Amino acid sequence: MLDDQCHVAPKRGGKNSKIKAVAIATPLPDSTNQWRLWGCEMLHERPASYIKSAGQGAERYIRGNIPWCWGLSKKYKSKTEEKNTCRRILGDMLRLSEPWCFALVLMGLLSLSINSFHVKAAALKPEIVLDSGATILNHSMSLVQRFENLFLSGNSSDVTLRVQTINTDEVKVLQSHSLVLSLQSDVFEDLLLTRNSSTLVLREAPDCAAVFDKFLRYFYSGDIGVRLEQAIALHKLASKYHVGALQQGMTQYMTQHLSSDSPSGHVVSWYNYALQIGDATLRDSCLQYLSWNLSSVLQSAEWGSISEDLLLSLLQRSDLILQSELELFEAVEAWINLNQPVSAIIESALRAIRYGMIPPQHLFRLQKQSPLFVKYYEAIRDLLYLAFQFHSASPIQLAKYFDVNCSLFTPRNYLSPSWGSSWVINNPTRDDRSFSFQTQLGPSGHDSNKRVTWNALFSPRWLPLSARSTYTELGAMQPTRTDGGRPRIIVTPATSSPDFAGVSFQKTVMVMTKQQGKVVVRHVYNFHQSTEEAGDFLVDADLQRRASEYLIDSSLFLHVVIKPVYHTLLVSRK
Repeated sequence: MLDDQCHVAPKRGGKNSKIKAVAIATPLPDSTNQWRLWGCEMLHERPASYIKSAGQGAERYIRGNIPWCWGLSKKYKSKTEEKNTCRRILGDMLRLSEPWCFALVLMGLLSLSINSFHVKAAALKPEIVLDSGATILNHSMSLVQRFENLFLSGNSSDVTLRVQTINTDEVKVLQSHSLVLSLQSDVFEDLLLTRNSSTLVLREAPDCAAVFDKFLRYFYSGDIGVRLEQAIALHKLASKYHVGALQQGMTQYMTQHLSSDSPSGHVVSWYNYALQIGDATLRDSCLQYLSWNLSSVLQSAEWGSISEDLLLSLLQRSDLILQSELELFEAVEAWINLNQPVSAIIESALRAIRYGMIPPQHLFRLQKQSPLFVKYYEAIRDLLYLAFQFHSASPIQLAKYFDVNCSLFTPRNYLSPSWGSSWVINNPTRDDRSFSFQTQLGPSGHDSNKRVTWNALFSPRWLPLSARSTYTELGAMQPTRTDGGRPRIIVTPATSSPDFAGVSFQKTVMVMTKQQGKVVVRHVYNFHQSTEEAGDFLVDADLQRRASEYLIDSSLFLHVVIKPVYHTLLVSRK
């Protein structure tokens, strides 16, 4: 029977505590037919659930391959047959191993953390000294190195993996160890239990076969170098073989590297892959990145590769961030000319353009100079008619006869100066800041010469009224509480005007950040005219930290957009 020598106990801290432990399996000195768990050296920090999962994997392996040690199998006709089978298994393992034993880490060896382009082993920390005269010597990193060398050398290997590339004659042969494969993957565990020889034949797609040795090395070392073009293949392998930690790590890597530069782009391909496998987290992250950084995407080679469904999905969104609606039309026109979709797709795409947001002088030009516009004019004639009506009359008059709540008259997040202004706040934790800017009253040609002045106030440590300074009966002011404040932004019109009738203003504040050397949109906050501030503005931001993900070179980069929204509420239709 296995000695229960390894006691694993969580550190103080409740259910989120972490455990440091490793168990080594070695034969008992007086017998080559019994193994024990011993050597509870403290290694990498891992959650308790990880230790439990690794322990269950070790238990499954021992149950399946050394059943008599645990006395849990009843498939043999006699106890003698059972013992002889297990002696043969253990003998084979010992003959293949180093002279001292075939020792493998069963629990808690691998510890992952993603840092930029590399998944690295977590830092090791010495455990609490058990008594005043004892000190733990931590050589865990050398142990990890030895395991990696075990993979590189192929010593003591008891299984050969033949990785065949589908539809080719290419074969990659890799030496491995059954216990390592079983502990890391229940899929490999099942394959090993049903194999007829010491060789496993695996068939993989070309992209997966190319990185399979890197994938297998991760089983031994716990770290893996990742390139943008390898991300999907590694995620596929981790998903196929149920390597949960690597699968989650690759999803995290992909969501953190959406803004990285690549020759042909990668966000669209990652989105299509996430859609294919049903990974909602990755899918939504890709879609949000495309929507919030659409201007840069439109200028990249990746734009031409988006699918018809993704194009139509993007065109329906009001949270797209780009220079203007005209920029979007020109990009859609380029995509249609490149991909030549069927007429139904072209018409759907053209009808999703918000022509009311394009100035009339540009609409006139498109009618004469755009071949696509001319060819499909009949498919969008009704939309153009409404757009010209919108530009020729005041919103109040238009609302009497037309539904102005439809998407045709709903702005997206346009970055051009007539819609808002950028605002860079240096050293944002220092004190309150304010600035003023002007926007157009509305996108209608009727209001093209009318301007609205806006005042914006940023406070780094705003406190609610209940937490502000108070006065005692003697008139002495109580000290102001400086902790618990949060950043606040207020955007209000400098004056009121009769022109505001029938119009409300939605304010959108975008927070920029720098990722992989590129400035991208990090957060978007929306608030209505009736509420002068965004309630959740930078609620999770730590602006005191110079390396905060919300700051660029210790400054807060904002862009404020004012979007007029028209209402059919003054006069009912007749």
